[in-house]
Amino acid sequence: MNSSTALRNQLRHLMRVKRSSLTKLQQAQAAQSLIPQAISLIESYQVSHIAFYLPFDGEISPLPLMNYLLEQGKKIYLPILHPFTSGQLLFLNYDCKTSLKFNRLRIQEPVLDVRKIIPLQELEMIFTPLVACDKAGNRLGMGGGFYDRTLAQAPHIIRVGLAHECQQVEQLPITHWDMPLHHIILGASR
Repeated sequence: MNSSTALRNQLRHLMRVKRSSLTKLQQAQAAQSLIPQAISLIESYQVSHIAFYLPFDGEISPLPLMNYLLEQGKKIYLPILHPFTSGQLLFLNYDCKTSLKFNRLRIQEPVLDVRKIIPLQELEMIFTPLVACDKAGNRLGMGGGFYDRTLAQAPHIIRVGLAHECQQVEQLPITHWDMPLHHIILGASR
């Protein structure tokens, strides 16, 4: 393992501990604080087809924002592990009736229904989870590369990282395959 990989893994561990140490109240406040910033961004780009994620392992929750957007008539999509292409994601339309299951990584995802898949070319904006981010828009994920590989196929998608304030660092060690973010929204707890 080279020093960059070791540093990235060390940072992953530290940030996962930090975000997991937030109380339920701090998590809820941070999730609510995302809403006005995200709405402003969505309105500025005038997008309607928006992908999110379901929170896992202390990730900031986009659920309050997703519910608000569904009420506004926006089309919301969630990722699933691609059943045939290892390391890739597919995105399925999501609403309050969508059935969910746990995937092999123990993360909730919609049950595969091919009628609900949206081609990547039709997605306009994606809100991604992350373990850490920096002020230059770089993102450190969990290490599986799912988002980087998937987004490399669709560079037109506006990439927005969601995180708790405590997850931002000055500068991340990056690799050539990392897909930088266009925007980062940091959730604050009072």
